[in-house]
Amino acid sequence: MEENGLRMASENENRNSGPAHDVDLATVGHRMSMGRSAKGSGWGLYIWLAYLVFFFIQPVMGHAGRREWAFTLLGVAIFLSLYFSLFRLKPRRTLALLHIAGFVVLGLVYAPMNTGASTFFIYACAFAPFVVDTELIAALLILVIISLVGLETWLFHLPFWFLFYGAGLAAVIGGGNIFFAQRNRSLAKLRMAHEEIEHLAKVAERERIARDLHDVLGHTLSVVILKSELAGKLMEREPERAGKEIREVEQIARQALTEVREAIRGYRSRGLAAELAMAKSTLETAGIAVQCEAPSTLEIPALQEGVLSLAVREAVTNVVRHSQARSCRLQLEQGNGSCRLEVGDDGHGGNSLEGSGLRGMRERVEMLGGTMTRTTEPGTTLTITLPLTTPVETECTPL
Repeated sequence: MEENGLRMASENENRNSGPAHDVDLATVGHRMSMGRSAKGSGWGLYIWLAYLVFFFIQPVMGHAGRREWAFTLLGVAIFLSLYFSLFRLKPRRTLALLHIAGFVVLGLVYAPMNTGASTFFIYACAFAPFVVDTELIAALLILVIISLVGLETWLFHLPFWFLFYGAGLAAVIGGGNIFFAQRNRSLAKLRMAHEEIEHLAKVAERERIARDLHDVLGHTLSVVILKSELAGKLMEREPERAGKEIREVEQIARQALTEVREAIRGYRSRGLAAELAMAKSTLETAGIAVQCEAPSTLEIPALQEGVLSLAVREAVTNVVRHSQARSCRLQLEQGNGSCRLEVGDDGHGGNSLEGSGLRGMRERVEMLGGTMTRTTEPGTTLTITLPLTTPVETECTPL
């Protein structure tokens, strides 16, 4: 009965344990007693105390006097103090071992006059595996405890059943709890690993959103600024054309709002053909001559098409913002299981260092097993090559 009860209590502890701390049992007990017991459901901690009944059998059956009862109740008070302190005070390993030693001392002191003190050795062996780090140390600690029980039995000529409960049953329960304690620590490590994976996934998602918003808003705001400046210059000379540019600004702003909403959901590419057409219009608006070469029909997987669309958008934005170019060439080729995008201009070239936009573009391309090269003399040429099949082991967030 004692064995089954303590094992059930150990399993209850495993189900309610949290991340690993210095002392597993103290952590679990702290959560059980301070957390759920405050709501009236921390019954597991108090169920374990039922095994104290064995300590009262001999005083009751022997009709103990007041002095013996006082001594018995003193032992119970000391035990309860150690017991609840072990759980509620969340002690460190050294202090926890002192609590275990306190159980053993109580057993050694009370055993000669009350053989029911064997229950203290059972408590000590049951809790010991949870306050040490390894199975070997737990086994050695239990061995020391049952050796003390054997020595006590020999010195004071205690009955055999005291040795059976204080050493035999305590060893069985303690040995079983070695397994539960080890499983507890393994589950705690696994839980910590899952939390770390979840944290890394959140960081990756934040980086993806940052890249996407940079691409969406950076390109769109550049076009809005460009068209607004053009409309301001044409306001007096060509009011009709200026009005047309302003209407296009409104359309672009509305489209940007839609793209931002879609970017949050992770699906925002309008398609590579539409992106190339938009890029050509943007460059022409900026007064840059455009040469665009692309197949009339494209057979590119959606994931690769999304990455190429973002690359076209970022590259054209950089040409308009920084290159001071007079002409730009957009070339898209597909064949032999891959596709190649090249965006080149005749501007003054750029810094060899990559900004956040180019860095995000490179990350997307390499995620799909592709390559990206950039030359800055003469002008700037960006070349991206992507395989048309995604590596099996690569998991990518839809664009």
